[in-house]
Amino acid sequence: MKNLRAALGALLVIGSAVLSATPLVAQDAQPVDTALIVSVDVSNSVDEARYKLQMEGIAKALEDPGVIDAITGGSSGGILFSMVTWADKPAVVVPWMRIANKADAIAVAQRVRTLPHQGGEFTCMTRMLRSMNDKVVPQIPAKAARIVIDVSGDGPDNCNADEPIEKVRDELVSNGVTINGLPILLDTPESGVLLPKAVPGGPPPLEQWYRDHVRGGPGGFVLPAMGYSDFERAIRQKFVIEVSGIAPPVIPGVELSSVR
Repeated sequence: MKNLRAALGALLVIGSAVLSATPLVAQDAQPVDTALIVSVDVSNSVDEARYKLQMEGIAKALEDPGVIDAITGGSSGGILFSMVTWADKPAVVVPWMRIANKADAIAVAQRVRTLPHQGGEFTCMTRMLRSMNDKVVPQIPAKAARIVIDVSGDGPDNCNADEPIEKVRDELVSNGVTINGLPILLDTPESGVLLPKAVPGGPPPLEQWYRDHVRGGPGGFVLPAMGYSDFERAIRQKFVIEVSGIAPPVIPGVELSSVR
């Protein structure tokens, strides 16, 4: 009996190790409809409460039935998902993972929920995009019909980058990447720093900055969140558009889509 219990215990340990070692990262060349990189601002203006609103918003979006339908409804039946947080420098916090069904989506969502808060001082968006172009995009582990970088943040680049953000954006576009923006519009100075005043009747300054300097590529668009409490709604809508490849909706008075 003692030997039997020992053998069963060994099997349980082995089984647990196998399960914990099973990665969601794509290991084969099976094509996907979209390779989606979600890049999230965690600079000085993002306190713990705002960070949690972003992580929970992304997690809930991945669990949303409409998003899952969009993920699984394409010709390849799945996407690759990666996530980057950025402030002074970018960090890949979720490596490439394949999402092909509800269970995959829930597993990735849970991983996002448990990510520790890695902050920083500055909003170094240009450096983040350079890293995406040089390191993340070249390591996509499967052929993707679309490559999308989803950029969200509550302010413009304030990092005195070594190169213009437009140069890096255009380089990404030339490499087949579409860049979409999710500016988080705040009724505070963060959203207007280094930006001109809003044009009467036009979009808020940060939204216009994202249109001019961030979005790029075929179908690239900007979809703002009206504060951090609106982030979940905005990212969910954005995911559906990005993973399905449909044209962004046309809303009277609001410009969502652009081809650069």
